[in-house]
Amino acid sequence: MTSETRAKPRIRILQEAESLMPDYMYLLESRLSPEQRAVLLRVQELARAQDSNVYLAGGAVRDLISGMPLRDLDFTVEGNPVRMVRELEKGGARVVVEDERLRHYELIFAGDVDGSISAARDEVYARPGAKPEVRWSTIMEDLRRRDFSINAVAISLNPASRGLLLDPTNGLADLERREVRALSIHAFTNQPIRLLRALRFSARMGFKMEPRTQEWFDLAIERGLNDTMDKREIGKEVMDVGREENAAAILKLWESNNLLSVVHPKLQRKRPDYEGLSRLAKAREGFVAAGLRVRLAIPTVYYTFRKLGPRTATVLKNLNVPAGEAAKVLHLPAEAKKLLQVLRGGKTKLARDAYQVISQTPTELLAFMDADFRNAKAAAKVRNYLQKWRPMRLGAPVAELESLGIARGPKFDKILEQFFDLQLRGKVRSPEDVTKRLRQLAGIKDEPKKKLKEEKKKRGTALEAAGAKRAAKATEAKAAGAAGSVDAKSEAKAAAAERAKAVPSRSAKAPAARKHAKRAKPAARSKSKKRARR
Repeated sequence: MTSETRAKPRIRILQEAESLMPDYMYLLESRLSPEQRAVLLRVQELARAQDSNVYLAGGAVRDLISGMPLRDLDFTVEGNPVRMVRELEKGGARVVVEDERLRHYELIFAGDVDGSISAARDEVYARPGAKPEVRWSTIMEDLRRRDFSINAVAISLNPASRGLLLDPTNGLADLERREVRALSIHAFTNQPIRLLRALRFSARMGFKMEPRTQEWFDLAIERGLNDTMDKREIGKEVMDVGREENAAAILKLWESNNLLSVVHPKLQRKRPDYEGLSRLAKAREGFVAAGLRVRLAIPTVYYTFRKLGPRTATVLKNLNVPAGEAAKVLHLPAEAKKLLQVLRGGKTKLARDAYQVISQTPTELLAFMDADFRNAKAAAKVRNYLQKWRPMRLGAPVAELESLGIARGPKFDKILEQFFDLQLRGKVRSPEDVTKRLRQLAGIKDEPKKKLKEEKKKRGTALEAAGAKRAAKATEAKAAGAAGSVDAKSEAKAAAAERAKAVPSRSAKAPAARKHAKRAKPAARSKSKKRARR
């Protein structure tokens, strides 16, 4: 085979990859939230400024392609990402977990976006199950050393190849087949924690294990590798389950494989509080429908170990759960009870007071209170906040206020707060009320009353003058009409007199007529007598 024939397939592959690039960029632009897109653009800017190659990798790409909700943005950088992390901190990001040995940073980016930034690395094992040697590498080596093929995918965010999908282990095919496939026969031997992870991904995505991976899984259980899991890694996996939308399904799958005992020996027998987890998932739906993201890791861990009672503190300590998160789990019921008392009391009787309390309370605490106490009065206030008060606050009439000439600043914000207070008290019910209240709050006065009175007087006098003119015209018309009627009567009388002179009167004709009638009657009678004699 010549070099030309070998080059043709490579060219065709590159052309196919380039044709797919716009599709993945469309997915990125359409599936990410505005806050996530802002984070993506900021990371790209920093990578260009630092001459580093950056990729969106792992779970973010897996969820993007499979249609699952995108919870986290996981970035992989070829090089040390510490400078990028520090720049992001200046912009409002907060580092949650920092592992300098692996150059791995978990953050909450600006805009309340979860994610991570890691250096591309390879892990070399001297023998199966030994502690690996970490070597910094390229993105392709980083993808090949990962646990499962569905997580070994990435999308380039670099100018020359932006949108290019990197899939060295054919993970896209496994996503289409809905299978979880391990990348090595030693996958579970090298890292036994992958036994729990394989089940978590299967339950989360509704996948099944690839047949060969299932064989390796069963073999690892037979060899007792589940008893060799590191407690710190188990604790991290438990916290990751808390971030899942369907944690109960994952815990049930662990239970069916007798793996809850690796978390704690008595947990397999006492079982997690599945009813509480179900109520928690239902409470979460209301917040998601309102556009709020709820981090339920703490309440989920609480329900997971609830039946262990006082042992929970010891369990969390043995699993190396960070002290701050462990304290939140242990104090969660007491905090929820305090919140319930406030929402049931008179301090939150007014809508404004209830809004202030609820808006300043973490959403996970609100969801847990709703799931654990199920108080109708408190639930109604939370529901009003989600469905009525919060949308009302987000829909503040900013454009209307700007149209009145008020510049943005402290006064602008104060007017909006005062207007929102009027809305909560039911003082704004129509669009006309909006403009009226904004003018009042902005101190924009209507036209002075004196001017209005003067204008009314002017209009009144003008109307009176017009009325007087019309009355004068009417009287003139009447006078003219009366004079005309007198002249007409005199003319009529003169005409009648002339006619009387020209024609004899009836009184003159009457005597002659009567004489003629008297003469005619005897003649008629004599004629009738003669006829009778005959």
